[in-house]
Amino acid sequence: MASPVYKLAQQLGELLQLHKLKLTTAESCTGGQLAQAITMIPGSSSWFERGFITYSNLSKQQMLGVHTDTLNNYGAVSEQTAREMAQGALTHSSADISIAVTGIAGPEGEGPDKPPGTVWFAWTCEGFGTLTHLQIFSGDRLFIRDQAVEYALQALIKFTNSNKPKPKLEIPV
Repeated sequence: MASPVYKLAQQLGELLQLHKLKLTTAESCTGGQLAQAITMIPGSSSWFERGFITYSNLSKQQMLGVHTDTLNNYGAVSEQTAREMAQGALTHSSADISIAVTGIAGPEGEGPDKPPGTVWFAWTCEGFGTLTHLQIFSGDRLFIRDQAVEYALQALIKFTNSNKPKPKLEIPV
């Protein structure tokens, strides 16, 4: 029996193929779990272009072009950083859509404003702008990461699910 994450990744792949779109991911707190879920699907190389695992701030800067000022002023777990990660992933790939995930899986947070489970998501598509969304998950480190991957897949499905040749931008899930 296929897991819910597998089914979501399969559904996402079908939508991306339908719309002839390619996806790229930029992950921090999920450490590549999103790309792993996507690449479990046979044939995903036809719609998944690449994944960036940018766990450190330096990797966010070098691989995605996240600005030092953004990291210094807002932190790695912020709307601004998620936005720059998504835009950088799109710029540094040949994909049509990107998603970025940056958050705090725990067990410790960064204070009352950023407790464990704080995860920022950003989606971007060429010519349609960038959307961001903050989600707060609960549980231990592994459960927070699993929830973030499942949420990302659900949001990408909603983001991509359109009869238009390009996805319509709506706040996901």
